[in-house]
Parts: sequence; structure tokens; C-alpha cells
Amino acid sequence: MELFFLGTGSGVPSKERNVSSLVLRLLEERGTTWVFDCGEGTQQQILNTNIRPRRIEVIFITHLHGDHIYGLPGLLSSRSFQGGETPVTVYGPRGLKDYIDISLELSGTHLRYPLYIEEVEEGELFEDEQFIVEAVKLEHGLESYGYILKEKDQLGELQPDKLKALGVKPGPIYQRIKNQPRTVLEDGRVIHRNEVIGPPKKGRKVAILGDTRYLQHLAEVLKDSDVLVHEATFAGDEEKMAYDYFHSTVKQAATLAEKANVGELILNHVSSRYQGDSVEELLDEAQTIFPNTTIAYDFYQHPIKRT
Repeated sequence: MELFFLGTGSGVPSKERNVSSLVLRLLEERGTTWVFDCGEGTQQQILNTNIRPRRIEVIFITHLHGDHIYGLPGLLSSRSFQGGETPVTVYGPRGLKDYIDISLELSGTHLRYPLYIEEVEEGELFEDEQFIVEAVKLEHGLESYGYILKEKDQLGELQPDKLKALGVKPGPIYQRIKNQPRTVLEDGRVIHRNEVIGPPKKGRKVAILGDTRYLQHLAEVLKDSDVLVHEATFAGDEEKMAYDYFHSTVKQAATLAEKANVGELILNHVSSRYQGDSVEELLDEAQTIFPNTTIAYDFYQHPIKRT
């Protein structure tokens, strides 16, 4: 599981940062990638990476401002030309379906894969055998959401020493024992899986928020996230401007991370007014409050480790 930042700026592209787009690579977990926001130029950014659009399974849109959606019709179209045949589901606020449908219709775009568009409300979006994904409502002037991904706990590792002590020789039988609660051996003996595996692997929790004012009450739903990705459009002394424009400061993001007891904070959506040394100053501000903070930059990759 790895976060790959394609665009980390706010509003308009700059020489240092493209507008918002983030990929969560789940290649080991499910062989796919999930995309969060798709600003203008996202597919151009992808060309500079080893990300494969045909592996995209889900796209989450936080809100409908242009710097978060103008790249979406192009990416959906290009995926057809690049061999994408598996279904894609796009989640986002009300109005997203009209935007996609009209863009594709007026441009004469015909996709070669099934496309599903789900307009979201706050609450659980879906659950499968690996993940639970929830949407949480933010405050940004128009409808804006954050997405919280909860990976389910996984089976522990098979303990070969325990099996060998029982006289079970290595081979395909080991995988059978791990795959089912109870296995009957050729000699009639029964092996119970829970007796020969280690403790379960704790699932990871990742929170990726869209643009928002500082919302202290989010600390409860974000509690104990392994990684929190939070916008940081303004420096700490611009709190009034951040409020007026429905954004957050670096200090506010760090305060929320501290209150929620998250493992790591990654700051994103940085205004183009901050470049070079001023970005380091933003980082210092945040780390004064929450030391385990990183400021993302375009093409920054961040593995999400198990705790």
C-alpha cells in the first residue's frame, strides 16, 4: 500500500506543483490502484510514472472545483485507448454524474469498459472482503468530502515449525491449511488453522481529506489513522484568510492530527505563494505541533506500513 502524489498544489498549476491528484497503489493487496481527485494534467503527470491507467479500479472525487476534476474526462477516455477493459467506479458529490456524462457525450467519447458513477452522502460507501470505505462531510463552501479507508485485519502467518512438529511436511498442504479453518490430512488427523498461525495482522487506516476549513470534531472519526492526508493551503498566521476561503492552515492540520492521535500527517494542497524556503517554514510550523509531519510534493511516494 503506497500513496503516490501526482499533484500537490492548490487552485492553478504552478512551476513546482500541479493541481490535485493522488493515487493509492494497492498492487499487492488487490492488483489495482485507486485515484483521489483528478485535476487538469493528471494523465500528463502519470506519463512520468510507472502508474498504469488500466489498473485503476476506483476514483474518489472530493468536490467539484475545477482543480480537482478537470482532468477526469481525459483520464477516463485515455484509459480506453490504453487497454483498460475492467470496470471503474467513480464516487463523488452530487453533480458529478452530470459533469461526466455531459463531458463524454459532447466530446463523442465511447468507453470500452463499464463506468459506474455513485454520488455520495456521508457514511459508508462500500465494504468488501478487504476494505471498508466511508465518506465524511467537510466544510468548503460547496459539497466536499474526505474518504476514510479501513483495511480489515488479515490472517497471521502460518507457523511452519508448528506444522513440522506435528509431522506435516512442507508442500501444497500448507496453503490448504491456511486457506480453511479445518483441514483433514490423508492419515485422518485434523489440523485446526487457529492452532498453527501467528497473531492476525492489524489492518491499516488511511484518511484522505478534500478541501476544508478546520473542523475539530473530525478528530473522532479520524482517530488512530495510520496516515492522514490533509490540505494545508495557508501558513499558520493566515487563519482568517483560510477561514474566509474555506481552507485550513498548516497549524490547524497539525492540531487535528495531534487531537486524532494519527500515526503520520501528510500536508497537501499547498498554495503557490509558498515556494522554496517558505515551504520548509510551513513544515517547521506543523512539526512544532505534530512532529511526524511531511509536506508532499509532486511525485512524492509514501509507503503505508503496518504498525
